Amino acid sequence: MKNKKRITIGVVVVLLALAAILAVIMLKKFAPNKTHMSLTKYFQVTDQGMMPVVLEDDICGLKAIEKDGHIYVDREFVTEKLNHRFYWDANENMLLYTTSTKLISAALNSKDCYINNKSRDSKDYTIAVAQDNVVYVALDYVQQYTAMDYKQYKKPNRIVIHTVYNKDISYADAKDDVQIRNKQSIKSPILQDVKSGQKLRVLAGENKDTGFMKVMSESGVIGYVQAKKMKETYKKQSETTFREESYSHILMDKQVNLVWHQVTNQSANGRLSGLLSATKGVNVVAPTWFETSDNDGNVTSLASDSYVQTAHQAGVQVWALCSDFGPKMKIGKVLGTTSKRQKLVKNLIAEAIRYDLDGINIDFENVKKDSGEDFIQFVRELGIMCRNNGVVLSIDNYPPAGGISAYYNRKEQAEVADYVITMSYDEHYAGSAEAGSVASINFVEEGIKQTVEQVPANKIINAVPFYTRIWSTTGTDVSSQAVGMAMAQEYIKAHNIETVWDEETCQNYGEYMDGDTYNQVWLEDAQSIGVKLNVCLLYTSPSPRDRG
Repeated sequence: MKNKKRITIGVVVVLLALAAILAVIMLKKFAPNKTHMSLTKYFQVTDQGMMPVVLEDDICGLKAIEKDGHIYVDREFVTEKLNHRFYWDANENMLLYTTSTKLISAALNSKDCYINNKSRDSKDYTIAVAQDNVVYVALDYVQQYTAMDYKQYKKPNRIVIHTVYNKDISYADAKDDVQIRNKQSIKSPILQDVKSGQKLRVLAGENKDTGFMKVMSESGVIGYVQAKKMKETYKKQSETTFREESYSHILMDKQVNLVWHQVTNQSANGRLSGLLSATKGVNVVAPTWFETSDNDGNVTSLASDSYVQTAHQAGVQVWALCSDFGPKMKIGKVLGTTSKRQKLVKNLIAEAIRYDLDGINIDFENVKKDSGEDFIQFVRELGIMCRNNGVVLSIDNYPPAGGISAYYNRKEQAEVADYVITMSYDEHYAGSAEAGSVASINFVEEGIKQTVEQVPANKIINAVPFYTRIWSTTGTDVSSQAVGMAMAQEYIKAHNIETVWDEETCQNYGEYMDGDTYNQVWLEDAQSIGVKLNVCLLYTSPSPRDRG
């Protein structure tokens, strides 16, 4: 009997032990993790002198430092994420900011900035500093020209920046104490404890599989909370009192009909009357008067008072063109140095004032990708001077096909200049490996279509070629010569070439054999130009009714 009792007690003890073990297992399996992940680890702070930046709902990495009680942010981050109009001149160690009427400049390690190189504005902090070969800009200075708010948080030091205004943002309040966890599981480490009633930004609604929703705390911690512990999501807009200075533009109240006039010497200026009498409807002429002459910002000029007077008497505006075609020119050396760039700006505006020009047309075709930001800064600075003097500013661009010339930044051109011109030609050019059209209709249409996506239709001028190429192919050797429309017609007649309308290019096409040489020509004439103009109107007319 006693043995049975001992056995029974033993069994009970064993069962209790098993129950205890099972309880521990179940507790480990279902009980929430109460350990906290270090926010230093979470924000990946490896350098105590560097601070992470949270922009809206994006943790952007170690982009900030603190100096003398002020927060400084990586200049590249400022330009890419906060305000693209901040520009750094690495050659002259200068930070610039451009508005529609002012150029504000500040030297490295200075508390002073200068407006249009004249009046001085002193701050109680250094505007830009350098550390470990990185330039940092005072966030208070950025905020002066940018719609943004920021706040610093501790443990670890971090900066949370808010830039989105007048848009609905989703929030939810905690109805119970809740934990923001690193992953969608109660077993995941806690990032931050949230008290009942605290507001969290909702980044993603409830995941039905996990029961968690993605949130962000005011202090920039992004993670997951149990949806059942949150109240209903609601929308809220934040507002700002910041108002960016608006850009004014000088636009014609009618369609721009522009013709470039090739002027290579002073005697060519005398041919304007003949040019205008041979055309109809032209209201702008752009003589090729100016050329960058060296890498210091100087220009050569073929400008003529009598030319301008003749044009104005005919009711035609003069937008003088400046090119960068000089054989010794490295336009990037001018654009990338503020003193040289501003010298070029001053030289051009001085010529415009001297000759009473209506506009300036910039045709810089040798800008490399590395100089794209410098080129846009040049357009901004020239735009200020043009606006202040009532001069139209237009910029010539390659077609945007394939994004090859995206660094010409047509969208920003449209903001700071008056007209954006697309040169819809050179589909096939002197160095092309095969013969083809200079401007087939598909090439032209795609260029216009992509330009309209970046530039308001009323600011687009589409340039069509009044020339073509005569192609000669012998074996694998391909060559061509550019000829005007009249000379192309003479070539067709001289060789008795029968032309046919090519639906693919929307051009009259002709060919003939001369021994072993295969000769081809895709003509530009009234018919092909008419098709191009119709396509342009299709994409740039202000309303569907006008497109008919």
